Amino acid sequence: MKTRLLALACLWCSISLFAQDYFPKNDGVKSKNNNYRAFTNAKIYVTPTQIIENGTLLIQNGKVVQVGRSVSLPANTVVEDIDGKWIYPSFIDAFSDFGVKKPERARGQGRSPQYEPTREGFYWNDHVMPENRAVEKFKYDDKKAQELRKAGFGVVNSHIQDGIARGTGVLIALNGDGSDADRILEDDSAQYFSFSKSVAKRQSYPTSLMGATALMRQVYHDMDWYSKGNVDSKDRSLEALIENRNLPQIFAAGANGNVLRADKIGDQFGIQYAILGGGDEYEHINAVKATNAKLILPINFPEAYDVSNPYQAQYVALKDMRHWNLAPSNPKVLEDNGVQFSLTLHGLKSPSDFNKMLMKAINHGLSETKALEALTTVPAAILGKSDQIGSLQVGRQANFLITSGNIFDKATTLYENWVQGTKNIITDKDLKDIRGEYNLMAGGKTYQMSVTGDVSKPKLEIKQDTIKLKSKINYKNNWVEFSFTEDDGEKIYRMTAMAAPDSDNLKGKLVLPDGTETFFTANKNAPFEEKEKEGKKDAEKPELMSVTYPNIGYGYDSKPKPENILFKNATVWTGTEILENTDVMVKNGKIAKMGANLSPEGAKTIDATGKHLTAGIIDEHSHIAALAINEAGHNSSAEVKMADVVDPKDIDIYRNLAGGVTTIQLLHGSANPIGGRSAILRLKWGEDADGLLFPNMPKFIKFALGENVKQSNWQSFDRFPQTRMGVEQVFINYFQRAKEYDAKKKSGQPYRYDEELEVLAEILNGERFISCHSYVQSEINMLMKVAERFGFRVNTFTHILEGYKVADKMAEHGVGGSTFSDWWAYKYEVKDAIPYNAAIMAKQGVTVAINSDDAEMSRRLNQEAAKTIKYGGLSEIEAWKTVTLNPAKLLHIDDRVGSIEEGKDADLVLWSGHPMSVYSKAEKTMIEGAVYFDLEKDRQKREAIRKERAKLVKMMLQEKEGGGKTQGPRQNKKQRFECETL
Repeated sequence: MKTRLLALACLWCSISLFAQDYFPKNDGVKSKNNNYRAFTNAKIYVTPTQIIENGTLLIQNGKVVQVGRSVSLPANTVVEDIDGKWIYPSFIDAFSDFGVKKPERARGQGRSPQYEPTREGFYWNDHVMPENRAVEKFKYDDKKAQELRKAGFGVVNSHIQDGIARGTGVLIALNGDGSDADRILEDDSAQYFSFSKSVAKRQSYPTSLMGATALMRQVYHDMDWYSKGNVDSKDRSLEALIENRNLPQIFAAGANGNVLRADKIGDQFGIQYAILGGGDEYEHINAVKATNAKLILPINFPEAYDVSNPYQAQYVALKDMRHWNLAPSNPKVLEDNGVQFSLTLHGLKSPSDFNKMLMKAINHGLSETKALEALTTVPAAILGKSDQIGSLQVGRQANFLITSGNIFDKATTLYENWVQGTKNIITDKDLKDIRGEYNLMAGGKTYQMSVTGDVSKPKLEIKQDTIKLKSKINYKNNWVEFSFTEDDGEKIYRMTAMAAPDSDNLKGKLVLPDGTETFFTANKNAPFEEKEKEGKKDAEKPELMSVTYPNIGYGYDSKPKPENILFKNATVWTGTEILENTDVMVKNGKIAKMGANLSPEGAKTIDATGKHLTAGIIDEHSHIAALAINEAGHNSSAEVKMADVVDPKDIDIYRNLAGGVTTIQLLHGSANPIGGRSAILRLKWGEDADGLLFPNMPKFIKFALGENVKQSNWQSFDRFPQTRMGVEQVFINYFQRAKEYDAKKKSGQPYRYDEELEVLAEILNGERFISCHSYVQSEINMLMKVAERFGFRVNTFTHILEGYKVADKMAEHGVGGSTFSDWWAYKYEVKDAIPYNAAIMAKQGVTVAINSDDAEMSRRLNQEAAKTIKYGGLSEIEAWKTVTLNPAKLLHIDDRVGSIEEGKDADLVLWSGHPMSVYSKAEKTMIEGAVYFDLEKDRQKREAIRKERAKLVKMMLQEKEGGGKTQGPRQNKKQRFECETL
């Protein structure tokens, strides 16, 4: 019998698979079912805003034929009266990997990185795979499809979630009864990109976020060059990009400002991406709104942290606690600001978690209309399929849900999910709801019986007086079977009854423990009510913390604004002299006046008697405020930009302000001879990444010499250079290529735009300056000679711990030195360093700065400058210049900052005492007239942080006590970056 059934099943599958219109019918008389089907007396959501009461939905052949209050039904119509039920369009997920196997992680082959690609005929980078097509790797997964349908989804857009250019997605209807020919709505539905390289490929480049960003830009330049017929060879990757450029373009960006980074790439090349967000868009909502991008929004809200152990709780960062509190409000914030978004299951452990997260978002203020749009019309619009899916308008696919009521009500039951006109039962809508409280009379005794849980999977509790008895229940097709055991554990009562549709009570057959058959009755005395756990009631709107700028503990309630301030009777360090009892007027972000007995003229007056006023400290060599430091995948990474990875939430910005630092040069690391482009930042705490960039900042790039770049002791044997003399050849080769590139560009001939060579050509043309990591005198000499050979000069040697050996040659070349005050012997090539280095270079006429290269040292550069007085005898003025005016000169911004002069920007620090004393503190740090650090406000902020932490800890404890899931505390690991650690 089983064999016959299996054969019939196989036959049916083969009929379904091969029954195309043009196939002959050799297996009997067949006719296509062209009947109509009508659902009447329903509340129908044609769209989220077009709602029909007591309406009729008419479908045929998987499409909507008519919908309205008055629908004319053809003769061959099967009518189903679903009086009181609601109909919604099925949900759409625009960012899925359904049916596409996750790529396996590439196995390493020793420690040595792979620098070259593994493919021929494709793009030079293995992580760029636009030729991939999800449809070619798609395999329908019925089990997962059932899970998705149960969550309300009828259509998913699936793709290979691997690589930077990921290829095209496939649009799939979750129709379990159809074949792929029916359920695949679009073979190539969208083109996908990300900042994450492939796990299945081992090619080293890119190793960083900024490398991935630069690679994306170069891909588009190369696509343009290729599309114009300028390449003789065939590149299947670029051809795929060109072929797919008219598809919807979706960028998997994520959190931490990556939405804005992705949009910038799109803006540069005229592409409007739909962007996968990260759930933290509320932190920079104005910038997100300005992108005009449609977002695809995960709602994988974080679980509360388990803070029950006070010792472990201290390792949970306030920013993480605050994000737990605020993340569920993210959809509402987007709605309030007019940002269009769809919702996705992406990031959830299971589709079964989706409804809970959606309800949480609604409880945090997301409107039901916007929630429905985010699940239907918006994803359809993102995919360019509004004429097929996302609504129940005439001609659309018959993808719809039948529910007991409002789909966003916790008590609502999802009965059916119809996909392409095919019914998928989630919960039998004819199943009677037997949940409630009963008086059970069985075997001459009375018991208290409670039926809870889901309608289709009820839970049973039976008590005899106050004693809870062991019990079981099974409910299917309106037949209920349950049993319970007496308190002695031996007497088992078994009952069976039909749940009559016209009665709330249960009556049926009872089998007593001795086998005797009789009857029982269970009379309902109270309806079922969902019991809310303490602290979990939906009616209670959650208390939300305030968003600050930036949104971490020491952020401000509002961004600092310029003030007109008069500093009275200060000791003023102008940069060239020290003036006692002097007034300084700040107006409109500038230093307006200096002198004695100045009138306030309506400005706020600060008594600076006994205090010292200086220009803000400038750090020529810093690695704070960055999400990445090194792009180590190539020996030259001139194409990458530190401006692409500025991290405005780095607490080291605030700590630097507390140390009087107002400006830094954010440098690439020293992983390669030619590093990435620098960013000069003003430490405007509270601004976004773009707001930190120094206006019209001069162009710089990081070069490096020495042990780090040759990597011969890293087992990177496949990468050139391996020796110090090889480093020289890298420079010569790249500058020669840049020279030829620049000549061709200037000739007017067509040329392939190369981001890397463009930057190196800027150096040759004097438009970009080099700051070079250096130690050994031989290499210092070498780079100066290479520069002179190609007609430019090196701007700054940073570290330069053997600068005292070549100070005269440096002065002759015109290069500055940015050095440490007293670091030495931390590795072999530094063995000849001396603390007199700075003074010796300065006395030879070299412009000398003291830098940090270290997140900790950077906030006490005032003390580092003082060491040049001890080691070398520099005057106070010359010593102070090493952290103010001199680094400003090296960065070519001394016309704006670095000293206190009328007309310059008001980047100032008010010190409690002598600025180079270990006992002095920065009381106020000002940038362009706005106070970004205030010592007194810092004390207030610490108390506010203490109170906020206490409130959030209490909330999390309540979450745990109420049965909510929690995650274990994890230490907030902030990676420290210095040149020496890469």
